Amino acid sequence: MSFAYLTHPYSTQHEMGPHHPECPDRVRVIDDHLRAHGLLDFMREVSATAAAPETILRAHSPELLAELEYTSPQQGYAGIDGDTTMNPYSLNAALHAAGAAVRAVDLVCGGEMQRAFCNVRPPGHHAERNRAMGFCFLNSAAIAVLHALEAHGLERVALVDFDVHHGNGSEEILAAECDAGRVLMVSTFQHHLYPGTGDNPMADNMVNVPLKAYSTGEAMRAAVSQRWLPALDAFGPQLIVISAGFDAHRDDELASLGWVEADYRWITQQLVAVAEKHSQGRIVSTLEGGYSLGALARSVGEHVKVLIGAD
Repeated sequence: MSFAYLTHPYSTQHEMGPHHPECPDRVRVIDDHLRAHGLLDFMREVSATAAAPETILRAHSPELLAELEYTSPQQGYAGIDGDTTMNPYSLNAALHAAGAAVRAVDLVCGGEMQRAFCNVRPPGHHAERNRAMGFCFLNSAAIAVLHALEAHGLERVALVDFDVHHGNGSEEILAAECDAGRVLMVSTFQHHLYPGTGDNPMADNMVNVPLKAYSTGEAMRAAVSQRWLPALDAFGPQLIVISAGFDAHRDDELASLGWVEADYRWITQQLVAVAEKHSQGRIVSTLEGGYSLGALARSVGEHVKVLIGAD
């Protein structure tokens, strides 16, 4: 089996201020951890390229792209919302994060790679069709799903989101495809945490499982076993795209769930088993949240070990 690791220097040049939790060190600590533990020895390193406009416009409106280009500062910072800021590198970072996910789909669906992990930022799953928000500018995972459908002719793609925050942007962008039966979206998230959505799915073929604050990985495992896996098995995805957020970890101060590294290993094992059964093993995983740097690096390490079969 062959595996791809995609990243780009722009991921470390985008920053939103010296104390912002969505910081360049997130990508650095993951890269350092994977190298230190020899995991990149099992992967081909691929430099991301910027996503083409026509690829982005499957998921986002021309108005959003124009707004991001207009807002992008020549120096200093420009605000998007109370939590989200652009510096001169932010737009290029978002374009390359989306481009990493698209390139990963091309590699996996083209048969060059079986699986891929994209160590990129900014995250994307809060970005809606016409709105950047919540640390997110472009929705890389939704762009990847639509690229798999339109450019590679797949008929069924699953989007799995285990970030601690609900992926409101992914849900909005993919609602029509879920209703059409071409996409299944399954997610867990902390109940009533930002952005406060997800209790009532926007479409059929969406399995949202809110988790109570202070619940542990045991609640997640029950949700996956009882709700996700039957839906995924019935759907039979030809590709699994993962919005891989690691902020449900008990050390992450932006949320109140109690997952540990073993939970990320377990959930990835379940998804690999589904992929082996239905998807020729094909998985594309792209980084979303995770703000406790040590917990983030260790959790991604467990995720990647399972993806590459080193677990």
